Amino acid sequence: MDETAERIATNIRKGVLEYCVLALLADRDMYGLELANLLGERQLTASEGSLYPLLARMRESGSVDTRWESPGGGRPRRYYAITDRGRVQLETFTAVWRSIGPQVDELVKGRA
Repeated sequence: MDETAERIATNIRKGVLEYCVLALLADRDMYGLELANLLGERQLTASEGSLYPLLARMRESGSVDTRWESPGGGRPRRYYAITDRGRVQLETFTAVWRSIGPQVDELVKGRA
């Protein structure tokens, strides 16, 4: 990917990352590294370093809750869970995305 394409992709990722996290958490609670891996597989985040500050902001804003668990008696992990506020935010984002996405697709159709 060239420099311009990477800059555009980075800006889009930054704009949607919070809602991608909420979408993953809507299915089940997850720990941070698990979220990072799933987002990385989809090329939605470049590193854990960009995810953890976002998760902290999401916790402070009330869109996620956290709890500590030690699965199988192992090392403690912080699990993230979507809250009712987070679900409302995700529903709103989904409606906006469904409205904007087709408009953008129509404008750029046949240009690539």
